[in-house]
Amino acid sequence: MQFVPSYPDKYQGIPEQEIFERIKAAKQKLASKVVILGHHYQRDEVFQFADITGDSLKLSMEAAKRPNADYIVFCGVHFMAETADIVNDGKKFVTLPDATAGCPMADSAKDKDVRRVWSYLQSVIGEFKICPITYINCYASLKAFCGENGGTICTSSNALKVVEWGFKNFDKVFFFPDQHLGRNISKLYGIPKDEILLVNYRKPDLGVTVEQLRKAKVILWNGMCPVHDRFMVEDIFAARIEDPLIQVLVHPEVPEPVADNSDLMGSTEFIIKTVTEAPAGSSWLVATEVHLVGRLIKKFSDKKIKLLGKPICMCSQMDRTTPEHLCWNLESLAEGKVVNRVSVETGIIKWSKIALERMFEITLLNDEANKLSGKSTSAIK
Repeated sequence: MQFVPSYPDKYQGIPEQEIFERIKAAKQKLASKVVILGHHYQRDEVFQFADITGDSLKLSMEAAKRPNADYIVFCGVHFMAETADIVNDGKKFVTLPDATAGCPMADSAKDKDVRRVWSYLQSVIGEFKICPITYINCYASLKAFCGENGGTICTSSNALKVVEWGFKNFDKVFFFPDQHLGRNISKLYGIPKDEILLVNYRKPDLGVTVEQLRKAKVILWNGMCPVHDRFMVEDIFAARIEDPLIQVLVHPEVPEPVADNSDLMGSTEFIIKTVTEAPAGSSWLVATEVHLVGRLIKKFSDKKIKLLGKPICMCSQMDRTTPEHLCWNLESLAEGKVVNRVSVETGIIKWSKIALERMFEITLLNDEANKLSGKSTSAIK
């Protein structure tokens, strides 16, 4: 597929070093008025200019701590920029260097489809209390949907805590858009496999019977991250034969067999922390996006770190953002022009924040309880 740039023609063909120098100059001119956020899956040439790096929600929260910043430049994808606008109450200008950078997982769950499925669930199992839980990797309208309907949001770090809260207050959980995260977390919570049901929103009856819906404790949307979905359990078996001491560290968006055969499972922040604290000479097989794993390999040359599998599991949407996009975005801001602004409607911000605040409360209460009991809150598995 031929790459079609989504920045002005005048930025094409400029030597890389010159682009880098122009980015630095624009940053210097804007000073504290701008904060650049870099998601872990960004390419290195862009990631190097980030003021704050991390997962999507962490980035948005940290940006909110920069009161002097008028502009948030989010080097990520569209739903992440939306989250930054929500967290900052629409009071800052949030921009996306490449306006076409999206997320197939988020795209799999459209507001109209989720609401239609929700209505159907209410009609056939209405006497049961259902909790809608959305993974943060979704569009703002679905965060608002959960806020409106008594549900909440989860991240890959706190999904287990959120699902636990859901079952303490509801009979069933409707989890979207990532089926793998929903299934892996539900199993860890202790939900039997035959009570976790995958539905197909494209079919009028969701592709299942009413009896199956009534029996299910967890109803999963049929979305997924195409990057993490590519990891295969056969590659774990092969790696263990080659190195019996290797430890398998995976993101919870991986398919069920990969999660079941891993040693540790957690968010990208957990993956980084685990490898950072591991002893020299230890062996790690990591199942997450290649840019992050590549940085770990470079940074920790005293450890044996490998990406799981032979196919390169790269997020092509994250990789769309180039130094040229970032340069154009920053130079435009330095000239007083805002390009590729991402703005969320006031009503959606209101309900999304209710869902987010519910999540923060759940996480805080859970962390306090675990501190009292001496349990660890860092890992999912």
